[in-house]
Amino acid sequence: METTRATPMQGPLAGLRILDISTVVAGPFAASLLADYGADVTKVEMPKRGDALRALAPHKDGVPLWWKVTNRNKKGVTLDLRMPECRAVLERMVRNNDVLVENFRPGTLDGWGITAKWLHDINPSLTILRMTGFGQSGPYRDRPGFARVFEAMSGFTHICGEQGGTPLHLGYPVSDAIGGLFGALGVMSALYELKQNPGRRGQEIDCSITEAMLRVLEFLPIEYDQLGAVRTRSGNFSQYAAPGNVYQTADGRWASIAASTQSIFVRLCKALGMTEIAGDARYLDNQARVANREVLDREVAAAIARLTIDELRARLDLHEVGFSPINDIADVFADPHLRARQAIVSVPDSELGTVRMQGVVPRFSDTPGSVREAGPALGAHNDQVFESLGFSRTEIDALREKGVI
Repeated sequence: METTRATPMQGPLAGLRILDISTVVAGPFAASLLADYGADVTKVEMPKRGDALRALAPHKDGVPLWWKVTNRNKKGVTLDLRMPECRAVLERMVRNNDVLVENFRPGTLDGWGITAKWLHDINPSLTILRMTGFGQSGPYRDRPGFARVFEAMSGFTHICGEQGGTPLHLGYPVSDAIGGLFGALGVMSALYELKQNPGRRGQEIDCSITEAMLRVLEFLPIEYDQLGAVRTRSGNFSQYAAPGNVYQTADGRWASIAASTQSIFVRLCKALGMTEIAGDARYLDNQARVANREVLDREVAAAIARLTIDELRARLDLHEVGFSPINDIADVFADPHLRARQAIVSVPDSELGTVRMQGVVPRFSDTPGSVREAGPALGAHNDQVFESLGFSRTEIDALREKGVI
């Protein structure tokens, strides 16, 4: 695996300064993506207890591992935003940054005196990303929210699970990551507009995680609007192409295969020694195959069950049929393609020494991003950051004694 080192800022966003006062996953994930591309991100946490993400499993020797990835490439400071004394510190930080990322419930920052007007009076060009579950308006705006709530409300969870069975949540809060992706894209779009119109005030970006999940469902809304159709669960069956399922091999492994075009279906039949069914009237095109997918799927499953995963891989590769074994994370680390691509990188960490995590996505030909360091220990950069803002050691010690930092 490639080893990255703590290097000076590099990447297409080198020079961009971001103040991340958000918590848990979605907002910090958005800021982390921008940090991967070279942005200088300062992460703010509550003094003593830190971000709630630190409490979530898994841990090693008391060190939070999830935190290390979601807050990589960031400087870590502590600041109690609820205290009036924080305002003098925050004012200097806001003046020194281009973007503010927050994900408090709407109105929370206003209640602490940190209004958009106050922020823009300090830094008129400041771009403010507001990540929330339901948005800054509407009857649900004040509700508490969690990833599973957003996924259920958007319609995503309704289509996950076995046919006729209970709706299933995924084993990871995917809506937080998707919301973070939209948040990062929103920041870049707002910064581009500001570059085109440098005299304008920085924008506030209202990013609803529920709406981000709804957006990635693509055709489900228009299908309902125009056809009255309500998609539901189909297990591992593809609802759009056949055959498409997860199949078990002779050695107990699982493989995911989809034959979404006619030419791929014909090649799959050749690979599995089933050429006689390629001309079957029930399977002449994808529409016919979807209509008869259950009987077709049984035939494909029976053919695959006679092969080991390596035999199946060899046959499908030979006939150019796309598939993948269902990898666990150990398989991901061992996969020759991902190893060749250095998709997992080794990263220095102040608490654990060296840790391995995902590399930067996507890759830039001329200004590559990098993973410079894992997420910082609580308040690791307090002295460095606050001194850079002009606070003396005496002032910093006084703020620490009051519990402001």
